[in-house]
Amino acid sequence: MALSDEQLERFSRHILLKDVGIEGQERILQGRVLIVGAGGLGAPAALYLAAAGVGTIGIVDGDVVDRTNLQRQVIHFTPDIGQPKVASAREKMLQINPDITVRTYQERVFAHNILDIIRAYDFVLDGTDNFPAKFLINDACVLAQKAFSHGGILRFDGQTMTYVPGRACYRCVFREPPPKNAVPTCAQAGVLGAVAGMLGTIQAAEALKYLLGKGQLLTDRLLVFNALAMEFRTVRFQRNPACPICGVRPTIRELQDYEQGTCDLRRPR
Repeated sequence: MALSDEQLERFSRHILLKDVGIEGQERILQGRVLIVGAGGLGAPAALYLAAAGVGTIGIVDGDVVDRTNLQRQVIHFTPDIGQPKVASAREKMLQINPDITVRTYQERVFAHNILDIIRAYDFVLDGTDNFPAKFLINDACVLAQKAFSHGGILRFDGQTMTYVPGRACYRCVFREPPPKNAVPTCAQAGVLGAVAGMLGTIQAAEALKYLLGKGQLLTDRLLVFNALAMEFRTVRFQRNPACPICGVRPTIRELQDYEQGTCDLRRPR
């Protein structure tokens, strides 16, 4: 596809990059990214992916905007309170870039619907805030052979990793969801709003690198940071042959829903 004069101007700072150029921007324009969760992580990721020109962006969320969201979910504004998050997000994304396609799914992901939703996308971005959704997204992406970015935040901490088929998955690091109430929720423990922005933009960068086929993705690596000390570290790991979903003899062959309600940050073992 040939870029229009308007697109050449809009994406000129991308095109100047030797690892992007016109060919790379065309790949971005043809890319399809699904964001699960239009909250603290999904909000900044959606804005940057829309601005970058990702041609088709799907966004999944069953919630409506409330006042407590506004401290960190920067895609939602005060007049959006009470509106579906996916509708609020879509409006801002199209204001940034009216040439993209934004598909909305005003629902939560469950074992019965997630495979149908992710099927049409190249890359999945996990912006959810609970363990049941995170393990479900991991398992669905492994079974469907879809690349995805995991992200988790709590208080001043963030963590992220990227899965591509054939590499270590989320269960290779965290085998199963923790017991109910073992980890406080963000609503209970709090989260610094800017931490969500830091993590969400990293996830957006991973999605763009994947579409471009450039750089080193966060595969087989867990990036962990603490914003209070402003320290980053990388925990390296390998694909676990005994992993129940991506191992040599997987025991998980179909999706299931987990019911425990906890937040999204775990410390690597």
